[in-house]
Amino acid sequence: MNVSNSLLQDLCQVLPHLQPQIYFKSSLAALSHAIEDLILAGTDQPLVIANFQQERFYRQEISRYEKIAQYTDQVYVLAAPETDFGNASAPYATIAFAPDDELAQEWHLIVIGRQYSACVVCREHASPIDSASLDQARQFQGIWTFDPQVSIQAARLLLERIVAYRPELAPKIKQAQRRYRLLHESQVQASRSKVVELDLRLFVNRLVTYLQASQYKLLKAYSTIASKERKERLSNAIATAIRHSFNPNEILTITVTELGQVFSHCRCLLYRYQSDSPKEPIAYESTAAGLPSLKGEVWSLASHPLFQTALAQSQSNGENQSENIVIADITQDLGLQSHPDLKAQLVRWQVRACLLVPIHYQGIWVGMLELHHPEAHLWTEDDVALVEAIATQVGVALMQAQAYSNLETLNRQLVDLERTQSNLIAIVGHELRTPLSTIRVCLESLVTEPQMPPELQQMMLQTALEDADRLRKLIQDFITLSRLESGLMRWQLEPISLKEYLDLALSGLESHQKLPKIVVELPHYLPPIQVDGEGLIEVLTKLLDNACKFTHKTGEVIIRAHILNLEEVRGEPALGNILNKAVLKVTIADTGRGIEPSRLEAIFERFYQEEGFLQRTVGGSGLGLAICRRIIDNLGGKIWAESLGKDQGSKFHFTVPVAVPIT
Repeated sequence: MNVSNSLLQDLCQVLPHLQPQIYFKSSLAALSHAIEDLILAGTDQPLVIANFQQERFYRQEISRYEKIAQYTDQVYVLAAPETDFGNASAPYATIAFAPDDELAQEWHLIVIGRQYSACVVCREHASPIDSASLDQARQFQGIWTFDPQVSIQAARLLLERIVAYRPELAPKIKQAQRRYRLLHESQVQASRSKVVELDLRLFVNRLVTYLQASQYKLLKAYSTIASKERKERLSNAIATAIRHSFNPNEILTITVTELGQVFSHCRCLLYRYQSDSPKEPIAYESTAAGLPSLKGEVWSLASHPLFQTALAQSQSNGENQSENIVIADITQDLGLQSHPDLKAQLVRWQVRACLLVPIHYQGIWVGMLELHHPEAHLWTEDDVALVEAIATQVGVALMQAQAYSNLETLNRQLVDLERTQSNLIAIVGHELRTPLSTIRVCLESLVTEPQMPPELQQMMLQTALEDADRLRKLIQDFITLSRLESGLMRWQLEPISLKEYLDLALSGLESHQKLPKIVVELPHYLPPIQVDGEGLIEVLTKLLDNACKFTHKTGEVIIRAHILNLEEVRGEPALGNILNKAVLKVTIADTGRGIEPSRLEAIFERFYQEEGFLQRTVGGSGLGLAICRRIIDNLGGKIWAESLGKDQGSKFHFTVPVAVPIT
């Protein structure tokens, strides 16, 4: 069946005095609900006919009409089917009309009782451009009234169409016509004198309530529009910052700040990330009030195996096909349930919902943007799309930062290379030429003076041997440092005793003359440490040799060691947060000439000499501490120096992991 005219048009032809008005959907919804509440509050058992246009609108009201069907057996619901809406008779009659029927454009609610009547007959007039977000702003043209003549006439016209679609309902509809006096015009006129006054107080109260609810929905829709506007403004602000600033730190700070304003209840993190690079502390963060800050913490959900598959897929797909991690509630996520350690970490930092978006630039994975919500939160498509758009822009900024960093690194390397070249020339000129000259003089003297007394010959040989050993050590240092820097060293990690290897290192100093006093202060018990024995001997020997070389014979060198627990590790600035288990800390302190505080880091560089080569009072190649640092780094520890300055003595500390857990 196809009805050419709308019910509104037919009704206006029959009753030409009717004057249709324009209504918003929100107003009609409030009016319809208020009329339906009159049915639920009374005992009249009226005839109820409702047309919802489309099945999706009917679905929103099913529960209300199931309740209405408990009050009356004369309920008829019409809609154009979209999925599984069809003709049925229980708990009320449903009529599925053709999608091209004019009824698909109309909204009807007709109620006819023995004591009152009401009707709403409207036709869709105009829809907003964005109907998905502003459904309540749809406009309808039509009438609504409590006039029984209008209501009964509308009911008669609509029942005729119901019979046309479902002829089997004709007996039930005739029963309704007799019960509610819908057969003859004379009965319609007579019914007017018998209409009982409505409970207007109930109707008005319900109408006001529903109007307020619809107003709230409109405000919410406008809030959504405002939120979109803020998000677009954020994207534009970040794009402008990238175009006008050459300072990557400024750009990234603006990004998290602006993002934090849009997602005001979240923690926003931005950090550089590459799967094959070490983790860096969080430097860019915006945190909502009440959430703990992760700034300065080493944090990367992206490195967890649970997320690696998806994120690795995004890296292989390239910048235009990124895979995001979207979790609305960690307590309901099955993947997280299988990783209690990760879940505990998220709970500790008050992360209930999270959104992870990788940052790419020309197919290269360069960073991560993370949003953390303290409550369960359903991330919308708009949220994800916004963060993805920002991630694309930030990718450009991070690559700018990387280029800038590479340029600075190159400049530093050039400076270091120039200094290394100068130092190397000086070392070759002094540390190699001087002992070679001494050896040559001694050997020539022995050859040219055969009658030299035996005592003097012995002295010449001893001097030549000492300088030959000096050359051997220098060449060995060059070889060792070269192998360390090229990664050719092979480490044999095993549990060993610090005391035993310390005794070996001290025994190597016994041949030296004019040694200062050496004091060993070790605890009664030290657990074994997990290190390479030869590497440890190298470190101990060089640190002790330095301490003795720069300390007067009347001075003192003290060797101490003790276990650092987790709290001490976290509280030691030089260690940072890299170590996460108990370690052994060894300290070699001397009362020598000390080190300027500004040079405490520079002394570990290759060929570093505190004194100029022409003014040096103590020899050396400047490679010893550089070798020590690289060995300790490879053994999983840290090495650093402390000194208050000139003539204030020095302390050299290094850590190595223990071989067994400390309880």
